[in-house]
Amino acid sequence: MALMNRTILIVDDEYAARYGMKRSLEKSGFTILEADSISSAEKLVEREKPQVVLLDVKLTAESGLDYLPTLVAKAFAPLVIIVTAHGSERLAVEAIQKGAYNYLAKPFDVDELRITVQNAAEAFALRQENRRLKERLAEAETFGDLIGKSPTMKRVYSLIEKVAQTRASVMITGESGTGKELVAREIHARSQEREGAFVAINCAAMPEQLIESELFGHEKGAFTGAGNRRLGKFEAAHQGTFFLDEIGDMSLVTQAKILRVIEERKFQRLGSNETLATDVRIISATNKNLEQEVAAQQFRADLYFRLCVVSIELPALRDRRDDIAYLAQSFCANYALLYKRKASAISSPALNLLLQYDWPGNVRQLKNCLERAVVLAEGEEITLKDLPQEILSKSKTQRTKESASSATDSLFALEFQEAKRAFERSYIERCLEQTSGNITQAAALLKMHRQSLQHKIKELGLTKKFIAQGE
Repeated sequence: MALMNRTILIVDDEYAARYGMKRSLEKSGFTILEADSISSAEKLVEREKPQVVLLDVKLTAESGLDYLPTLVAKAFAPLVIIVTAHGSERLAVEAIQKGAYNYLAKPFDVDELRITVQNAAEAFALRQENRRLKERLAEAETFGDLIGKSPTMKRVYSLIEKVAQTRASVMITGESGTGKELVAREIHARSQEREGAFVAINCAAMPEQLIESELFGHEKGAFTGAGNRRLGKFEAAHQGTFFLDEIGDMSLVTQAKILRVIEERKFQRLGSNETLATDVRIISATNKNLEQEVAAQQFRADLYFRLCVVSIELPALRDRRDDIAYLAQSFCANYALLYKRKASAISSPALNLLLQYDWPGNVRQLKNCLERAVVLAEGEEITLKDLPQEILSKSKTQRTKESASSATDSLFALEFQEAKRAFERSYIERCLEQTSGNITQAAALLKMHRQSLQHKIKELGLTKKFIAQGE
């Protein structure tokens, strides 16, 4: 990650101490400022906005510890490394409690000084990058953890805001990877159930023989392997939100049991005669067309109408391309911070490729793509070579199709005989290139006599390029 500012301020009333630190740090490429008092340090901080401040604890008639709270409270505060005398570790601990980044105890060696300052400079750069990212996110009209400002996403935000204030059951639809669980969590976070738990279950990932125990819980000894009582998801989600992901993959038998709980608001654990009340807000999600599933008798109509009081449809990423660039930049910056990598931006060629790709895996695929790219990138930007092969190859195929389409359009602009000659020339030239100009091999590829191909080469004006080479 590029460091926006590599300026270090040394605050020490001893010239020799400042000189020694300055000489050591200049060799590491830092710009060094010096101050022998708090008043002169304050002026330099306001004017130069240094990245890191090396602050001595004991100054002439002044205390670095007293100045520390003022320094770290500034809007663009530097990271402060407290410099103490040997044996003053207690003061160092106090300084860190007041906001210092680290401390150095005199006498320290040059390598220790350089490493500590370098770490502080990198931490400062990461903090600044995080601040810039948050500012960009705020400008992008984000909605909780949902990112995007396209018209389709704004409609989704509006629906979330409306349904969150009610107890209505919500069905979230959309392709895999579009962010259905994020929407469910955002509804929960804005609802009156937000103080309760958000409990999720993936209906597609749960084996049929285990799902009833998972939903309703069981008593000890209820079945083979039930060594202890276990609370089910309905019980855990009491007075909160229960999110049923991929509800379209639930069996008809389990659908019937879910319907009964929704209607009666009570259930029993497996192996128990005790009836328990449940008060949950249910949100469901699916990537299937449930109306078609109902028509095919693969999903219960009565349960469908119970779950789908309000429907929120999430758009595929290819249908909101306006959001791709911002999503990509946000993921890139986030993963650069998370993994402490340099690549916190995306080059223009790489971004253009991301914008052209159709993203069958939607936002989840884009997120994984940027995580991989940040981890593998060697520079400060994501470049084409850092992108996955499936994206690069898809783009190459698309460019080939566009090139072929362009060539076809050009042929249609010619009269028939001219178009025929242009096609023959291009076709034969490509075959000759494939055989490295070997006319015998090209003739075999074209299923022509060698002499006929030689004649055609001369006719099409390819003699200089291929006849001499073939002979």
